Amino acid sequence: MSNAKNALLIATACLLGLLSTTGASLPYPILPPLFVQGAPDGLTRFMGLPPKLLFAVALMVNPVGLLLGTAVLGSLSDRYGRRPLLLLTAAGAALGHVLSAWALTSRSYPLFLLARFGTGLLEGQSAIVRAMLAERLQGPIRNHAMSWLNGALHLGWLVGPLLAGFTVAFGVGVPFYIAAGALLLGAALVWIALERQPRTAGPSWWHVARERHAFNLLRHDGLRALFGVQLAYTCGVTAFYEFYPLWLVEIGRYDTRAIALVNVGMCGLMTFAALFAGRGSRIAPMRRAAWLACAVALAIGSLGVGKLWIGLVGIMAFSLPHAFYNAVVQTWAADRFGGHGQGAVMGLLSTTFCLANILMAAAGAVLTLIDTRLVLVVGALLTAWAAWRMRAWGAAEGPVGVVREVE
Repeated sequence: MSNAKNALLIATACLLGLLSTTGASLPYPILPPLFVQGAPDGLTRFMGLPPKLLFAVALMVNPVGLLLGTAVLGSLSDRYGRRPLLLLTAAGAALGHVLSAWALTSRSYPLFLLARFGTGLLEGQSAIVRAMLAERLQGPIRNHAMSWLNGALHLGWLVGPLLAGFTVAFGVGVPFYIAAGALLLGAALVWIALERQPRTAGPSWWHVARERHAFNLLRHDGLRALFGVQLAYTCGVTAFYEFYPLWLVEIGRYDTRAIALVNVGMCGLMTFAALFAGRGSRIAPMRRAAWLACAVALAIGSLGVGKLWIGLVGIMAFSLPHAFYNAVVQTWAADRFGGHGQGAVMGLLSTTFCLANILMAAAGAVLTLIDTRLVLVVGALLTAWAAWRMRAWGAAEGPVGVVREVE
């Protein structure tokens, strides 16, 4: 593959990654003030339920869709090709954003849940994008491309809240309309940049979805061990992502714009770090990942202290080790388990993140009724356990990550 084609492929992947996380993160600064400080209506007091409970369910429904989508989209793209699946998911997610905007404008909580579920179902395209890079690139350029894609995904967590913070004043649905338009532009780029692949005979989409979903990889010992560790780590990360905005509202009385500005600082650092996180190292990958996860756990746990300035330092500090952790684990998994199908392997990693979102949103629905800090402390403990487990796993690796034995 020529340098020009490599550059176009990587640029397309990064744009799609940016747009997918931009859409997913849009509600994060919008919903906490809306449900905690907003006037009672059909959205914030649906069926007379507590606003914090409605807020947690609204956070959870998108990852439920992501869980289902990422479990099968990677494998479906292995069978039907990356291009048609990327076109379908980008266009469908754009429609989901339009419905989300309509639901917020009409103050319909059920419609908002339905729209966010459908959007999540189709935003699992990150597994397809990662598989595309892992499949078409080799050697150092693949590691750098994965790192740059992670940077784009992190940047989406910056762009989404920033877009929400600075456009919500024009209407609560405006950020979602903008995200929908950007996704359609992304679909147009896919149409131009990725060549058509000839159709091949094979099993039906239903057979692929049923028999080749990412969870089938859990039959293999190494992938099952990776899934358990990654689930614990991402439970801490998703607890942080989902509930630090609510923490800022309760502890610092922040509004949507202030939350967005804090997010700009955190995600800006994360994006910058991700640009350099793909560099090689003589330290075994799991040993590096263990130390990085330990630093992430300390950053998340700092919010449990309840002091605003300590929490703000922790929010900023979270970004650096998390960016390096993602680069280490994803490239290691691509090298170690790529024989099972890059789409399925990357789908498993994405699915793990989605499952963690659901679990921590469900836990938060209960724990935040007592104290929002509790869900953050639980997340920090889970990430610390993952760090301890990875340290033991790293002892089985050689100096450049060659596994001798995995329990």
